[in-house]
Amino acid sequence: MSASSLLSSGMEPVSSLYEKQSSSSAPAQGSLEVLKQYFGYDSFREGQSGLVNAILAGHDVLGVMPTGAGKSICYQVPATMLHGLTIVISPLISLMRDQVDALNDVGIKAAFINTTQGIDEQGMVFAQARRGDVKMLYVAPERLETDRFRDFAAHMNISLITVDEAHCVSQWGQDFRSSYLGIGEFIASLPTRPTVAAFTATATEKVRRDIVRLLGLKTPEITVTGFDRANLYFDIINMPTKRKNAWICEYAAKHSDESGVVYCATRKETETLADELNRRGLRAVAYHGGMSADARDGAQRDFVTDRVPLVVATNAFGMGIDKSNVRYVIHHNMPESIEAYYQEAGRAGRDGEPGRCTLLWNEFDIVTRRRLLDMGSENEWLTSEERDIVRHSHRRLLNAIIGYCRTTDCLHHYIVRYFADPDSVGVDGTDDGGVAAKKADGTFSDCKHKENCGNCFNCESTFETIDVSDVARAVSRCVHDIHQSFGMGKIVSVLRGSKAQDLLARGFDRVPSYAALHDVPDARIRDVINQMVTDGYLTVSEGRLPVVGFGPRAAQTVQPDFHYEIKRVQRKTSVEQSSGSYDVDAENGSVSHTGKASRDEVEFNEDDEALFQKFRELRRTIAQEIGKPPYIVFSDKTLHDMARIKPVTDAQFLAVNGVGENKLHLYGPRFMEVVRSNQ
Repeated sequence: MSASSLLSSGMEPVSSLYEKQSSSSAPAQGSLEVLKQYFGYDSFREGQSGLVNAILAGHDVLGVMPTGAGKSICYQVPATMLHGLTIVISPLISLMRDQVDALNDVGIKAAFINTTQGIDEQGMVFAQARRGDVKMLYVAPERLETDRFRDFAAHMNISLITVDEAHCVSQWGQDFRSSYLGIGEFIASLPTRPTVAAFTATATEKVRRDIVRLLGLKTPEITVTGFDRANLYFDIINMPTKRKNAWICEYAAKHSDESGVVYCATRKETETLADELNRRGLRAVAYHGGMSADARDGAQRDFVTDRVPLVVATNAFGMGIDKSNVRYVIHHNMPESIEAYYQEAGRAGRDGEPGRCTLLWNEFDIVTRRRLLDMGSENEWLTSEERDIVRHSHRRLLNAIIGYCRTTDCLHHYIVRYFADPDSVGVDGTDDGGVAAKKADGTFSDCKHKENCGNCFNCESTFETIDVSDVARAVSRCVHDIHQSFGMGKIVSVLRGSKAQDLLARGFDRVPSYAALHDVPDARIRDVINQMVTDGYLTVSEGRLPVVGFGPRAAQTVQPDFHYEIKRVQRKTSVEQSSGSYDVDAENGSVSHTGKASRDEVEFNEDDEALFQKFRELRRTIAQEIGKPPYIVFSDKTLHDMARIKPVTDAQFLAVNGVGENKLHLYGPRFMEVVRSNQ
């Protein structure tokens, strides 16, 4: 695959070729029976039945469904019904064991092949698959390149190949992996081409085109069910770096009975925060790529088995978790893209229960991200022109997440519209923090939050504007005075009247703008500068030392009628901060909203909650006995439904959402005994 073909996009939009939004085909009776028998569900969710039917009919498919929407059901149900073997290509071996355990727990024979196994153990799995004792085999994409696996595959009846996290094949995605480029060639090398199914939670139109092309999908049925996660509450807090760790510790303390993930930008921040949490008596583990494989595996097992409720991680933890009962995800720093943020934040509430996603950011995060982007390693197999294209793409991705942090629009709305049309959001001078205007027909694609979603910080907040016209004029004058040759730090120093030697040596203490804003806080000046960049009055160059220059609207700042305002958020719950006030005050950790409940709060009373807690204790005990994560036994959603139904017979237990026949046999008697003893 050449670099040029990888980056070119001379195709018509996928939607105009063969995209089908959420097929409404009635599910085959057999697939419904399989769904109920193994997974305990009475009906398919949106989009699932069409994908299941297409796979069973031998058609390639691409499913774009948000995390928690049930992508795995779409290929697991057909896998049990097809005669041959299903191979699932998954990017992280850390996921495979849990996925395989979960399948075996519902009665589906599954196994994996990866580097954690010895040659003999791998040989045993190959032998089981040849005998037909394995219906689903999980492998990493690198495995497809080995002669041993290729020989195995060439002599097997493979009915379905599923590519999980399919966006990894695209250079335009945030998780591009070169090993994914070999998947299409592997499929083409098989004696008989199987049906191919690709799934992802984060894929823009451009990424979807790449998936279809690079995996060699044959006129696939493409189902995009939407990107909204209605059960998640999204929050953004502009917070000084020095306050972040304390806020996270306070939040974790108030939610110590819940499972959470904190993402940090660097390994050092990860370890520092994890140490601080533990010093405060809060159980937490660190996870990053610099740890040994054994240490990472141990940290992950402690987290997924609920021995430790909180993990502090870099994005190395991104796709390496399938834990369904994560109740909150906090980002210590602004990530590099909406795709990265949505995938990481999407670890919360996978079971459909409420979750909270909070992003802590400040202007220094923007500076750091720009620096990391400009210092990023060059891809040697791209030409200079192609590297410029990729760099521009990464800059666009960064602009979109900056826009998310600054927008006063509904946060659900912003994310949904981004995935529908990435060019409609950003920090390119559009109003409302970079969110463009409505489409001509007044709609926002599949967004369910056109007005007030009631389930994000912005929709529950009030905003006021602050007149910063004088600050903006002074900034513009300073950029002129220092000849558009220095960065933001130098501009702030000049405007504040710094006595630094290098500033005095350059004679900047004699320019007209020197000390013009001596009584304005550094943070306010930086905020105005960044907003001026957003709105096109200024620009920031690329490179190791970004330089602030004039933007296309710079001349307006010297006009007599120039007026400039920035938005300031007023939180409903404001708290005095010992470190001083700032534009968006950090909350004290108490949260009045944790996302829309997926169950009827009227039906779920105090007695039900007490029973739910007893079910959780039993689930933890069983998980320890069988050496598996608690969520594999039953999800929180299933336990909530169990507490509502209070089953005491097999038929009643099978009526619980998420209980199949195998789980009735394995766990039913013990949970029903809890119900009886509670009556």
